[in-house]
Amino acid sequence: MKPTSRAPTSITPEQAEEIAVKILAWLSGQADLMSRFLAMTGIEARDIRRAAGEPGFFGGLTGFLMNHEPTLMAFSAESDVPVEWIQAAHRHFAGPGEGVWL
Repeated sequence: MKPTSRAPTSITPEQAEEIAVKILAWLSGQADLMSRFLAMTGIEARDIRRAAGEPGFFGGLTGFLMNHEPTLMAFSAESDVPVEWIQAAHRHFAGPGEGVWL
């Protein structure tokens, strides 16, 4: 999937999951951010693979970006995923009541 820069009217579960996996892969290359994510979630680095299969993990992952605009913007720029698509993925995982804070 290569998202367009336009805001999606809807996002499929597969697209949302692909974005979340890209976030996780990107974070794994950012030692300081990964440490911060692990500290905030209480997940041990050795348990990340198991945790990724748990309900709510991807919502927490997208929320991590949504709660820190510089991190969100860095991921978007480096991964070529428009912010609007990250926001849509977050809404998919966290539910419609979890808004966009930008």
